[in-house]
Amino acid sequence: VQLQASGGGLVQAGGSLRLSCAASGLTFSNYDMGWSRQAPGKEREFVAVIRWSGASSDYTHSVKGRFTISRDNAKNTVYLQMNSLKDEDTAVYYCAARHYSRGNLSLRGPYDYWGQGTLVTVSS
Repeated sequence: VQLQASGGGLVQAGGSLRLSCAASGLTFSNYDMGWSRQAPGKEREFVAVIRWSGASSDYTHSVKGRFTISRDNAKNTVYLQMNSLKDEDTAVYYCAARHYSRGNLSLRGPYDYWGQGTLVTVSS
């Protein structure tokens, strides 16, 4: 299983970025997909999760109204649209997969698979 995150970069505060995570080696539509992030010296924070069907999602409080998670099961890809970026959004962002049989939508997982990270740097 591979989860390949991309789309990170340097952006000014108030700007936008869209992260993508392309999955392979698994039946993508069987997995809830999540995004988490880790800033230097801080614990990992679970940011967003979307149900395998795309019918529901959840977000951590600090990104609600600014970030949107979506997925395209035909492309085996999950996205994280990030708007109104703030300095505190600077982190390495990771995507993860959780099989639907584990139960209800859960922002904090546990997750079955993790991808490598993509760095997002927000400058003020």
